[in-house]
Amino acid sequence: MNGTQKEPKPGKGKALLQFLSGGSAGLLELLLLHPLDVVKTRIQLQGVQANPEQLQYSGVMDCISKIYHYEGVAGFWKGIVPPICSETPKRACKFVIYEQVKPLFLFGAPQPTALTHAMAGALAGTLECAILNPFEVVKITQQAYRKDSLNTLNVAGKIIRNDGFGIKGLYRGITALMLRNAIFHFAYFGLYQGLKDELPAYEDRFAEFLRRGALGFFASSVSCVFSVTFDVAKSRIQGPQPIKGTIKYKWTAPTIWTIYIEEGFRALFKGLSVKIMRAGPGGAILMLAYEYGYEYLTIKYG
Repeated sequence: MNGTQKEPKPGKGKALLQFLSGGSAGLLELLLLHPLDVVKTRIQLQGVQANPEQLQYSGVMDCISKIYHYEGVAGFWKGIVPPICSETPKRACKFVIYEQVKPLFLFGAPQPTALTHAMAGALAGTLECAILNPFEVVKITQQAYRKDSLNTLNVAGKIIRNDGFGIKGLYRGITALMLRNAIFHFAYFGLYQGLKDELPAYEDRFAEFLRRGALGFFASSVSCVFSVTFDVAKSRIQGPQPIKGTIKYKWTAPTIWTIYIEEGFRALFKGLSVKIMRAGPGGAILMLAYEYGYEYLTIKYG
């Protein structure tokens, strides 16, 4: 943010503006890009013991084609309710935490460095898992089913009745989620802010808008490469198991090892292309919406 920007009053007022900006940015990013999340999850859930009755996808375009053919346009929006309920408070809390903990990671520097942003982002991304995980379990369960559109509350209720609230139920896969988030956000915030500080800003507002968007796209795309293996493990642990009644994927490290042994090294990067298709624009939209939203609210209400 430029040096002439009016800074909001410290304390609760500043945190409130960060909360509102982060929540709005997260909701906008979700509404625009959720269909690609459905495609990513379907591809990642495929394993060597996948139910033969389930449709198999040879790639991203094949997955998109089959979802549209067998499930219609609505199929791309399966599992949208849990993220809508979680994204606004989750993103809002994440950006507030990120902004507020940056002073803890200055390490003697007068201004935040790339490492400051990376560490603050990793901490914020890890802490948001407490809010996010139950919604992720419900969302992935909904997205996994090809034929039926499952009611969100019914899915959540069934998971709670059968498996409870703990690591066998709504919080299964939380270690994989925490690792994915910590790695992704460390790289995302570190790369974005580091490059943003190093590369000269444009005086022209549209050119500066494009610069920030390009940096957000690049930072998010690169971050996916580092974190996708844990995203694959998370999907396997949180989604329906290959054989009903048998828990094959339970813990992060054994899940990654099983996938590697049975399906090979490339399987650890399943869904990477579609994840980048979603996270690249998502990273740009999220940071643009947050920064410009925060600047607007600061000028108007700060």
